[in-house]
Amino acid sequence: MSVPTTGLSKLKKKHIRVKHQKVKLFRANEPLLSVFMWGVNHTINELSHVSIPVMLLPDDFRAYSKLKVDNHLFNKENMPSHFKVKEYCPLVFRNLRERFGIDDLDYKESLTRSQPIPDESSGKSGAKFYQSYDRLFILKTLTSEEVERMHSFLKHYHPYIVERHGKTLLPQYLGMYRLTVDGIEHYLVATRNVFSNHLNIHKKYDLKGSTVDREASEKELEKDLPTLKDNDFIKQGVRIDIGDAAKEKLLETLTADVEFLTKLHLMDYSLLLGVHECGRGEAEAEAARQKEAENDTENDSESDSDTDNRHDRWGFNTPPDSPRGFGRQSSLRYEGIIPELDIYAIPSQEGAPKKEIYFVALIDVLTHYGVRKQAAKAAKTVKYGSNVDGISTCDPEQYGKRFIEFVAKAIEGN
Repeated sequence: MSVPTTGLSKLKKKHIRVKHQKVKLFRANEPLLSVFMWGVNHTINELSHVSIPVMLLPDDFRAYSKLKVDNHLFNKENMPSHFKVKEYCPLVFRNLRERFGIDDLDYKESLTRSQPIPDESSGKSGAKFYQSYDRLFILKTLTSEEVERMHSFLKHYHPYIVERHGKTLLPQYLGMYRLTVDGIEHYLVATRNVFSNHLNIHKKYDLKGSTVDREASEKELEKDLPTLKDNDFIKQGVRIDIGDAAKEKLLETLTADVEFLTKLHLMDYSLLLGVHECGRGEAEAEAARQKEAENDTENDSESDSDTDNRHDRWGFNTPPDSPRGFGRQSSLRYEGIIPELDIYAIPSQEGAPKKEIYFVALIDVLTHYGVRKQAAKAAKTVKYGSNVDGISTCDPEQYGKRFIEFVAKAIEGN
């Protein structure tokens, strides 16, 4: 009796395909950003295999990981074929991220899933700024001199963050890198974004507690969101209307931070203040909802898979207690403060004339009161007279005292 061979022949013809692991591509407009994304992906993956030490040692503050890549797999459209990546003090920054409540995988996701976006903000130093695509982190270019300053600062900064249990208005430094592309060295530092990734900022101020030469330039005022300064703040009669309890907490943290900076002879730092106007925010969210509804009507023919991708992009399928879920929330729904994300946010007090949310933090904290600053003070004293106490260049003690007084007065509303 013959055995039917149909099933066997079908089996013979079925080829088993070997699935090759996909190489993750890091496409960006600038080769520097492609290399940065590749570098963060690589360094975080490598760190995941390193056991967490019980305590950091002095050597950890001098350590680095370094990698040179030649004839890379990727074509030149995606990545340069030769580049170097160096991460400074990897264990120190991993420990800082942990103390600031930032998961390494979330950090990697934010900085590598899509290319960082150039930010129009730029300081006097000419530093370039980028935001991670989800607006959770800021990248800033540094000079080699600033990298040296960061190294000496880290030795004091890390113990201070430990002592304060992460409760600080100082920048949250999360990683520092040197990237060599086409033989040119670039330095970048990553920090947490002071502002919200889902609440628009309607006014922005850089405050030093100084009144000499402290107003926004005409060029700055042409921007959509100009960075205003002390004299603009005073002229506009701005008040940080948060009430006595919140004021006390804010000034306690700010005073501790300023004392820490003064001990290190650091000065010329600023208070970055962002104001979100709640009424305006609700109106913007409503307008965005209407626009989305119109687009949805037009795109009804969209396939289910496209819709799924869009939902995944905003994290609707992520468990609600996941930080990544918060990070990808749609800005179309007006939610107010999300405590896990908006760590610098303080709402206006009940009964305030205008419902607002204030984002408050210290920035530009690495300027040492050295020979250059002393010379700048002398030059300004000659120009404006020795009795002028609004000059921004003064010794660290005087600078810190005046800075705290200015902020305290701005909060009091008198």
